[in-house]
Formats: sequence, structure tokens, C-alpha cells
Amino acid sequence: MTYRERGLRSRSAGRAALVAGIALALAGCGDEGALGFLGGERPEASADAEVSRSVRLVERDVEAPEVFQVAEAGLWDGRPSLGGVWVAHPEVAEPERVIIRNTANGKFVIGALFRREREMTGPRLQVSSDAAEALGLLAGQPQRLEVTALRREEVAEGGEEAAEAGAEAGEAALPAAAEITESSLEPVDAAAAALDEAASEPVQTSAPASQPERRAGAPERPYVQIGIFSVEENASNTATAMRQAGMVPTVKKQSSQGKTFWRVLVGPAPNQRDLSALLDKAREQGFADAYAVRD
Repeated sequence: MTYRERGLRSRSAGRAALVAGIALALAGCGDEGALGFLGGERPEASADAEVSRSVRLVERDVEAPEVFQVAEAGLWDGRPSLGGVWVAHPEVAEPERVIIRNTANGKFVIGALFRREREMTGPRLQVSSDAAEALGLLAGQPQRLEVTALRREEVAEGGEEAAEAGAEAGEAALPAAAEITESSLEPVDAAAAALDEAASEPVQTSAPASQPERRAGAPERPYVQIGIFSVEENASNTATAMRQAGMVPTVKKQSSQGKTFWRVLVGPAPNQRDLSALLDKAREQGFADAYAVRD
């Protein structure tokens, strides 16, 4: 017997064993509980997946007191300041986005938090002119303020009620388990013919899709935030000043805790050198607290 004949006989024997296995498995479908994994589990999993797809995730601000929080007197010295809504405190490690509350009148505003470099007499919490206006502060009169850091998180749109409603809808739409009925099996020869046809078809392989990569040398935080403003006109005027200085500004309208504010950004910078140049140019325009952000 030649090597080719032995190979053909081995292939035929393997196909016969596979066909016999298929026939035995199909024969077991008539027994109750023989193939329990073919029961009502798949429709349930599909319904769960459909429910998860129906819940839309959105980003929202949440307070992060573990990052930064103080409750103490704040002071506006009465002088106009650049950079929009911000406060400065000596215990700040890095710039943060914060919510600032006036505990006396209940007013609050979203702004930036910076490190106060110079120690001066009086309250440690320094307040910008825009923040003082939004909070109802008077020049030279200290007022107790609460400042808490903010973080972004993804939640289901509409909160927990939307998620529960989606789950109830999924349960209502869950189809009943399909009834298993007996039917005559096709002859073993037909199964063998199907295997031969499948074996004769070429296997198509596709190259893996290329994953987008961040450009080499691009900074992780390519934008420079000029300021956060509670008045749109002030943000627009600042953006115009940045444009006249040779930068490309963007005004982003956002809202948090029911308050609307406008952020002025410049960039993006393609590399670290250009990012440093943007920061220097922004500070030359008087925005000493400008800092790099992701977007």
C-alpha cells in the first residue's frame, strides 16, 4: 500500500467516525433533557444583550471630595482678574475642575482650582472676579465657601430608573423557550456528502483590522485651557483675544449640577514643544494659570 493510499484510507476513516458522532448526537435530541444546553438559555442571553444595548451611557460630573475639598472663608480683593471663574488655594497639587458653593446664599458655580503661590494675610482661598460675581461676593468681605473637586463618570442615561425600565422591557420581550419536536434524521450518506462539500471549499482568512494609534510624540494633554467662564460673552471675548494673538481657540459649552459654563481652549498641539509654546503664549497674554488638558 502506497503512502497516498494510506492517507486516503485514514481520511475516510476519520470522516466516517465524525459522521457517526453527528448521527448519535442528533439521535439524542428525542430524549428529554439529553441536550439540555440547547434549551431556553440562548434567548435569555440574547435578551440581556439587547437590554444592555438599549441603555445609552452618558458622562456626568460627580463630586470627588477625596481628591480635594475645603470649607473655609474665601476673599475677592476687588480687582478684575483674567481666566474666568477660578479659586486658588495653597494646598492644591494640580489644577482641578471644581464646584464652588456660597453657603450663605446657596449660589454655586463651576470653575477651575489653582495653587496659590504667594501666602498673604487674610483668607487662604482667593476668588476671581468672575467667580465673585457668580457667587454674589462683595469686594473685601470674606465669605465661607465650599470647594469640591469634580470628576467625570459614565452612567446610564436617565439614571437608575432608566436602567430598571430597560430591564423590565427586556423581561417582557423575552421569548418563550422553543418547543423541541421529533423529526426524522437525514441519512448518514447525506451528512457525509455535506462534509465533503465543506472540506472542498477554501477557507477565507482576513487580515486583522489595524488599530488606530496615537501619533508618536503627541502629548497626552494636547490642549491648553485658558479659562472657565459663567458668561458666554466673556468666553467669546477671550477667544477673540487668543485668535488675535495667533492661537486657534475653541469655546466649549458645558453644564454640570444644573449650571452652564463655557471653557476656552487653544490647540491641539502636535508635540510637546508646540504645547510648551502654547502655554508660554497664553501666559504672555496675562493668563498665568493656563494649563494643559486632554480636551
